[in-house]
Amino acid sequence: MLQQVAEDVFVHTSEFLQSNSVIVQGREGVLLIDPGITREETAAIAQDLHERGQRVVAGFSTHPHWDHVLWHTAFGEAARYGTARCADSIREVVSQPGWEARVAGVLPPGFADDIPMDLLGLVTGLPPGTEHLPWDGPQVRILEHQAHAQGHAALLVEEQGVLIAGDMLSDILMPFLNVNASDPLEDYLAALDLLEHAAADVHTVIPGHGSVGGAEELRARLDLDRTYVRALLDGRGVDDPRLGPSAPLAWLTDVHRRQVQALADRSA
Repeated sequence: MLQQVAEDVFVHTSEFLQSNSVIVQGREGVLLIDPGITREETAAIAQDLHERGQRVVAGFSTHPHWDHVLWHTAFGEAARYGTARCADSIREVVSQPGWEARVAGVLPPGFADDIPMDLLGLVTGLPPGTEHLPWDGPQVRILEHQAHAQGHAALLVEEQGVLIAGDMLSDILMPFLNVNASDPLEDYLAALDLLEHAAADVHTVIPGHGSVGGAEELRARLDLDRTYVRALLDGRGVDDPRLGPSAPLAWLTDVHRRQVQALADRSA
């Protein structure tokens, strides 16, 4: 079911890790950002749009991780965009022999059999430096950075004051670093600065995973993520409500430990 979170902006939340698919209403149809996870969910989104008399006229993947580059035949053949780096990254994955088995190996066991793989990763890279999404709807600014994943981008629906953050600014996940980057911590801090600067007039933030928040929540998440990253940069212990025994996702502590170890191995 679609939930309206701002004028012309709707969200569908998956059972898998509170994954958010975002729909922005345009003049002739909708922009679909990071479509749902399972066949049932993506079909339900398509049905909701059909019942509203809407069609998908453009898609966008915020980054090249498997759960953000899915698609369903019911969405049609609209152009599916991403940054050039995003498109190059996922194209490299799907061009390798046996890529389906490798991707299947990282899928969540409870959902793996119902995740549509046939249209995964068919993303058209926008020319480097493209500032706005090419579509017939509200102006959507592209905020590309290198935190979390190569070619990651947040989207700012300018008139509506909505920031679609991709896999950042979550209330349930601490920052997931791109530990293979040349400087993952500084990349993340730079991305947070970029989002903070762009979000001066933002009223709604939609993370890739987690709860939709307002302006105060956005600023709280910026501060929390910055505190986490700076603690790692300084080699200090992390005190983050998204980690620890009282956190809703116990496995995040292991992810945090692996990130700390990966950073330590880089500097050794």
